[in-house]
Amino acid sequence: MKPLRSVLFVPGHRGAWVEKAIATGVDGLIMDLEDSVPEDLKSDARAEVARSLARLSESRTEAGIYVRVNALDTGLTGDDIEAVVVPGLDGLSLPKTFGPEDIIRYDALVTHFELKNGVEPGSIEFICNLETAEAYATCEQIAVASPRVATLFAGTARDADVSRSIGFQFSPGGEETLYLRSRAVLAARAAGLEFPLVGVWQDLADPDGARRFSEQNRALGFRGQVLIHPSHVDVANEVFSPSEFEIDFYSGMITAFDEAVAGGAAAVVYEGMHVDYAHIKTARDVLAYAANFDKN
Repeated sequence: MKPLRSVLFVPGHRGAWVEKAIATGVDGLIMDLEDSVPEDLKSDARAEVARSLARLSESRTEAGIYVRVNALDTGLTGDDIEAVVVPGLDGLSLPKTFGPEDIIRYDALVTHFELKNGVEPGSIEFICNLETAEAYATCEQIAVASPRVATLFAGTARDADVSRSIGFQFSPGGEETLYLRSRAVLAARAAGLEFPLVGVWQDLADPDGARRFSEQNRALGFRGQVLIHPSHVDVANEVFSPSEFEIDFYSGMITAFDEAVAGGAAAVVYEGMHVDYAHIKTARDVLAYAANFDKN
């Protein structure tokens, strides 16, 4: 999976919005067939998403392209997957999962339609949405349920499926979901999934709150955020990128350490801190990650 600092939802039946969304500079797009699509437009949305995927494949966009399908218990999932598992799709966003068995069911469906639709076997990856109590309780198993699992998406939305399932009351500070988010990051990283996602921030009238939410989650270890509005793209891209200060700091750390090693030492005091090989591994990781976004 490529690093995704910002992933923007677009209602699947709003095909005209897709290119506008990509123009915001977002790293990834989730075309939605689920909650943002009226029930009587599900079939239309499916066809519209298929057309959008064809356009995006032709334009060779660099954004990651995903589709959120309808949940397994709706009876719509198979038709969704058949329509959208086509060349140009990077993966599926899997809603309202309840445990690793659901991931295996999705995997079987995708495997079938990859073969049927001429898509490279095993190429479609999964963003596993944690938005039920059962999903959070089994997130460690979900993370390893299929080789297709690319990341976990820790849902924390106010008054949505996750808050109803778990029973928490949303607060802007997020104390009520700190354990959930921390567990999701740990489960993802323990499974070798490098780019855990979090979201969403719903209060469009509170841009300061949106920034604090991003900053708090980056501090926890998340690498990106799922968004519901284009106004949050620039903030997410900024917050989830290594800053100029960090790049300068870690570049200087490596230089100072290399000079120390050349002089026969395996540690150095840098900016008042003890630095040894463990810290240099982190510094090199930060700079390698920052290189993903040099073009921006």
